[in-house]
Amino acid sequence: MNTRSRRSRRSDSSRRGVRTGAPALALALLAAACTAGGDGGGVRGTPGAAGLRDPYFPKLGNGGYDVSRYALTLSYDPATGRLDGRAEITAKATQDLSAFNLDLAGLTVRGATVGGAPAAVNRAGNELTVRPREDVDKGSEFRTVVTYDGVPETITDSDGSEEGWLKTADGALALGEPVGSMAWFPGNHHPSDKAVYDITVTVPAGLKALSNGVLNAERKTADGRTTSVWHAAEPMASYLATLAIGRYDTTTTTALGKVPVLTAADPVVAAQTAALRARIPELLEWQTENFGPYPFAAAGAIVERDDDVGYALETQTRPVFPAGSFDTTTLVHELAHQWYGDSVSPATWKDMWLNESFATYAEWLYKEDFEHFPAQKSFETAFANDAAWAFPPAEPPAAEDLFGVPVYQRGAMVLHKVRQTLGDDVFYEILAGWPAKYRHGTADTEDFTEYVESVADRDLSELWDVWLYGDGRPEKP
Repeated sequence: MNTRSRRSRRSDSSRRGVRTGAPALALALLAAACTAGGDGGGVRGTPGAAGLRDPYFPKLGNGGYDVSRYALTLSYDPATGRLDGRAEITAKATQDLSAFNLDLAGLTVRGATVGGAPAAVNRAGNELTVRPREDVDKGSEFRTVVTYDGVPETITDSDGSEEGWLKTADGALALGEPVGSMAWFPGNHHPSDKAVYDITVTVPAGLKALSNGVLNAERKTADGRTTSVWHAAEPMASYLATLAIGRYDTTTTTALGKVPVLTAADPVVAAQTAALRARIPELLEWQTENFGPYPFAAAGAIVERDDDVGYALETQTRPVFPAGSFDTTTLVHELAHQWYGDSVSPATWKDMWLNESFATYAEWLYKEDFEHFPAQKSFETAFANDAAWAFPPAEPPAAEDLFGVPVYQRGAMVLHKVRQTLGDDVFYEILAGWPAKYRHGTADTEDFTEYVESVADRDLSELWDVWLYGDGRPEKP
């Protein structure tokens, strides 16, 4: 999250390939999760599963299909809080489908089509069931269009933080980790199903609408409103999608010779954050030296007032920050997530430590390289923190623990023990090789431990047993 990486969440502050096709968890659990439909009377298709049985969010996501593209057309009026939306979802069926579900919280569905033909819809909680006029054949691509409107919800997580649709002083901000994206568009909202996004947003004159990826067009409408067209070309988990609407001071530059960098800040905090925003190309240069090629076609940041958002989040290509947390350490953390968490996303929410361990270790590396504070010292500080030992980083007890101190600090300690055990040469090979192997895909903890052992060419079971899965603090660091 990433800080989710939420820095406010810290006390101090299927296995062997790149899963860019069918959702990893959907494939793994499809046999168990799918619900049988029809009475056998010549009906071939069955409904897709209403949920992927994620360890912490069992009803999140849906079975029976794999989304390849979302095309969202949105219009928002801050004066009324009303959002009008049209979601065009292109997907491939992974089974013969008589019906399928989309995740959607609140909002009113006005209609749906599948393949251009009207489809029946039904709502039950956050599940929107779509029943096409004809079954969708396994392996076929199909296009679903849902029209909807209403005042989007703010979702309060089990740990008390807010996500979904957040009203700001001059507009709105959409954040999605872990479940908030369902508050503003229907979709398959589990991180295992990544897709390309095209987001077109119309807002009142004088406001800007910012999202992920590259701004393809910005134009005035006939009635003086402004329409912005964004394209995120690389696969993205829905929790990393963002939409920021308001008055922003923006700057543009280039990083790494070719990557456009767009930063935006609320005018109230623009001046105080300008110098650090300007450092993004420099920081990306340093990170590519350590983590490998930058994985996206765009970069940047959005900085809001502290009253508008309470944590930083690594939304893909354009992380979001409250001004009070927009410091070098947090920026390094969120930019590192572009490799670890955004390009390589968790196969389930249980794998969140893979996001946060690397992003936290990026902080340690920055301090080592630029502040003369060795990573070993950061490790010792984390080791002494009692809160880091509340649970193993790969096994948070409940959803409210997903962003707990062990996920960040003890997760980073796992990486440091790998570095100590294997040496710097192999460790830096892993730092760049891991996001290269699973680039634009998803991975889980077993993928990681198997990958490290394959690079090291040795069994590291003892390290994993003590540092990744062990209960309590070892006697010695």
